[in-house]
Amino acid sequence: MECFVQLHLLTAYPPSNLNRDDLSRPKTALVGGAERLRISSQSLKRAWRTSELFGDRLAGHIGTRTKRLGDDVLKQLTEGGVAEKKARDWARRIANVFGKLKKSKDDGSTEAMHIEQLAHFSPEELAAIDQLVKRLIESGKEPTDEDLDLLRKHHTAADIALFGRMLADDSGFNTEAACQVAHAITVHKVTVEDDFYTAVDDLNRGEEDMGAGHIGDTEFGAGLFYLYLCLDRQLLLDNLGGDAQLASRTIAALVESAATVAPTGKQNSFASRARASYVLCEKSDAQPRNLSVAFLKPVEAGRDGLLANAIEALEKERERLDRAYGDGDTNATVMDTVKSKGSLNEVIAYAVEGMGHG
Repeated sequence: MECFVQLHLLTAYPPSNLNRDDLSRPKTALVGGAERLRISSQSLKRAWRTSELFGDRLAGHIGTRTKRLGDDVLKQLTEGGVAEKKARDWARRIANVFGKLKKSKDDGSTEAMHIEQLAHFSPEELAAIDQLVKRLIESGKEPTDEDLDLLRKHHTAADIALFGRMLADDSGFNTEAACQVAHAITVHKVTVEDDFYTAVDDLNRGEEDMGAGHIGDTEFGAGLFYLYLCLDRQLLLDNLGGDAQLASRTIAALVESAATVAPTGKQNSFASRARASYVLCEKSDAQPRNLSVAFLKPVEAGRDGLLANAIEALEKERERLDRAYGDGDTNATVMDTVKSKGSLNEVIAYAVEGMGHG
């Protein structure tokens, strides 16, 4: 089984603001001396793992990332008839298993139930918490140290297996991410633009004031993005306890999500949903490599158009690297909408091939 699966995608987004910085501008990066639009890996991964597609394909194998576990446990305990004071104490002790609490003592506030850092809970851990809460309600006795043994090193959370988790207070239960995702960048230089807009008051008849009820502006950009991700299939399999069937489903869901799921930022304003026009899937045991070097010189539209020229630049750079290092994947699979070549199903099948069924 080849260890690494590498995906290279080209996706064109119309005017959009998919991923904003602290000033609400589209994120950018300076690459090859030219400004590019950028979508952070965090934004992409969250969009994929929380998408309806990912949830459908991996139902029952998705974790929950939150710092508010204590709130939910407290609600269950009090609704089950446990006195408020006891319920708060027990909820804090359960939440504290997964991370240090924001407040060392319970001051009666909601924040006193919260973990300082986001924790990613596997389905097995959430099930163990639910079972413990039920026992506490039935017995009315405080949780023992044995009851609070809630962390699980082995789990079936596909999103944790892919993107990892870090528990600062108990590193023995950390999961190393099997998937690395690069920040997506436009293959060409861009200029972030301003959209000035007005909102009209429907009940303003214009008898006294002809002006708008609200004025504002938002910034946006448009471009063709290159996205790279690398998946360690053996590590994914290990993270999922050797379940080859679940690992295959996880890979398939990842590839489909990367090609079809867009970040949700400002979608109501721009409806900038897009699908990849080009996907290259490579498998090998060789050291992986990002092909963004193909776009250090910004691509221009020219006679053949931006997408066709970007595909050509990517494939030429891949050929150059393969020739120089001699370790390329000669069986790599491509979906190319410009040439009506290949399909997403073929890419998924190639990415999953060799995983076995477990």
